[in-house]
Amino acid sequence: MQLVTLEQANTIADVTIKTAEDNGWAPLTVAVYDSMGCLRLVKQPDGCPPVRSQIAMGKAWGAYFWQQPSRTMAGRLPQVAPLFNSLVAMTDGQMVPVIGGVLIKDADGNVLGTAGCSGDQSAKDEAALIAGIKAAGLVSDPAEPDLG
Repeated sequence: MQLVTLEQANTIADVTIKTAEDNGWAPLTVAVYDSMGCLRLVKQPDGCPPVRSQIAMGKAWGAYFWQQPSRTMAGRLPQVAPLFNSLVAMTDGQMVPVIGGVLIKDADGNVLGTAGCSGDQSAKDEAALIAGIKAAGLVSDPAEPDLG
């Protein structure tokens, strides 16, 4: 089984944070999990509120749990809100079904892990993560951001 490496996780986090800085977005907190659901790292710029790390971890863990981007989950939320509310409660708040959780894949489509991001509008969180994943030489799912 292939897993996202610590070096790749650091690249994802560093480029995600820098992408936000370069675009004048709010500071972003990044969490990366491997494909076994183990937390690889959480990184955030100085001065970020502590709750951001929990949100970033929840977005990434939700993507891990469902094996799909949180954008997909968020799109389904209106139809299945009671289910998501129950799952959030059952996982002690570990899952956050909000845009900003992205699958990390290799070129063959194997899931290596997930990443979550929090700090700005959810679409910007996701866009910065996608840039970070690509900078690490990996493939993101979703493949492209949706800032529209």
